[in-house]
Amino acid sequence: MSQGRLLYAQSGGVTAVINATAAAIIDTARRRKVPVLAARNGIIGALREELIDTTRESAAALRALRHTPGGAFGSCRYKLKSIADSRAEYERLIAVCRAHDIRWFLYNGGNDSADTALKISQVGHEMGYPLTVVGVPKTVDNDLAVTDCCPGFGSVAKYTAVAVAEAGLDVESMSASSTKVFIIEVMGRHAGWIAAAAGLAARKVGEPPHLILFPEVAFDEAAFLARVKATVAKVGYCAVVASEGLRNAAGQFLAEAGTSDAFGHHQLGGVAPVLASLVKARLGYKCHWALPDYLQRSARHIASRTDAEQAWAVGKAAVEYALAGRNAVMPVIVRTSESPYRWKIEAAPLARIANREKKLPKGYITRDGYGITAAARRYLEPLIRGEDAPPYRRDGLPDYVRLDKVLVRRKLAPYAIAD
Repeated sequence: MSQGRLLYAQSGGVTAVINATAAAIIDTARRRKVPVLAARNGIIGALREELIDTTRESAAALRALRHTPGGAFGSCRYKLKSIADSRAEYERLIAVCRAHDIRWFLYNGGNDSADTALKISQVGHEMGYPLTVVGVPKTVDNDLAVTDCCPGFGSVAKYTAVAVAEAGLDVESMSASSTKVFIIEVMGRHAGWIAAAAGLAARKVGEPPHLILFPEVAFDEAAFLARVKATVAKVGYCAVVASEGLRNAAGQFLAEAGTSDAFGHHQLGGVAPVLASLVKARLGYKCHWALPDYLQRSARHIASRTDAEQAWAVGKAAVEYALAGRNAVMPVIVRTSESPYRWKIEAAPLARIANREKKLPKGYITRDGYGITAAARRYLEPLIRGEDAPPYRRDGLPDYVRLDKVLVRRKLAPYAIAD
C-alpha cells in the first residue's frame, strides 16, 4: 500500500454532478491503493478534524454516489483569509494533515475554493510539510477562468432550458384569459451563463424566452417595459428569464437584500418579484414569477450526460495529478473541436484561476441585449447533450444514496471555529 492518505473536501454551492467527481476521486485512488479521507462539511471538517473514512463505504454505495445529487460529504461556505491574517487556521490544517499522514489534498469548488487551495499549497511548502494540493473545478455559474466550462453547469443549463420551454407552453395555453407575463429567476450573481442557457429553449422566433436579462447588461426599466408590452401585443404573452445578479445603470443589484455571505458576496433578495411588481404596476398585466433556487442545481434526474462525464473526468485527473506530485494545479476542460464536439482534460496552474471570474462574452449577447447569438448556441448546445438519468426504484423515485460517513478517530485537541 502506498504511504500516505488523500484528503478530499467539497466547497460552496453543490451541483447535480459534484458527487460524480467525488466518486471518480475515490475510485481512482482505490485503484492506486491510496486510502481517501473526506472532510465533513468541507474545510470546516478539515479544521475540526472531522474526517470521513471512505474505505468504510461499500462499492455499491460508491457506484450510486456517481448519480446522487447534493454534496455527499457535506459542503460549506467558509473562506480562509490570507495566510498572514489566518495563520492559526493554516497551521491547524497542516497539523491535521501530519496527524493523519495526509499527503494529498483535493479541494472541489469554485473561485474561492481555488484561492483556498492555492494558499494551502503555499503554506504547506512554507512549513516544510510535503502536501500536494490540487483544486478540482465545480460551479453551476460556469465562471471559472481557463476551463472551457465548469462541471455542474451543463446540467443546470439543461434544467433551465427545459424548464423555460415547458413553462412557456403552459403560459401560452392560458394567456388569452389569464397570465400574460411569466418571469423565471436563475442563478448567476455576476455572470449570465445560466440565463444564456435558457435561450436554448427558443428554436425559432417567437418562442420563449422572449427576453433574457443578463448581469452583464445594465437594466433599463423603460426599455424593458416597452419590450414586454410589444411582445404581449405580438405573441400574446411574454416569458422573461432574469439573472439574480441583474443591476441597474449605477451598478446596484435590483434585488440586494443588504446582507453578505461568508465569502463577502452580497445576498440577493429576489429579482423576479421586483420585476413582476414593476410589470403589474406599470403595464397592468397579470404576472407570475418563479424562483427555482436549489431545484436548478440539484436536478440530477435531468442531468446532462456531457456534464456527468466531465465531472468524472476532472475527478480522475485530479488524483492522477496529485499522485504525480503536480502541486497547485487544477484539471480543466479544453474544447478541441466544435463540430463534432470533442474535449480533453489538461492541468492549469491555480494561480491563473484563483480570484478570477469569467463573464459571458459580449459576442454571446444579441445587440438589443435581450437574447443569445449563434456563437452562444454553438458554445452551449454541446454542454446539455445526452441524458444521464439515475436508476429508479420500484416506488418510482430515483435510487439515490446516503453514505455511512464513519469518522476516523481524532488525534488532536478540539478546535473551535466560528460557524
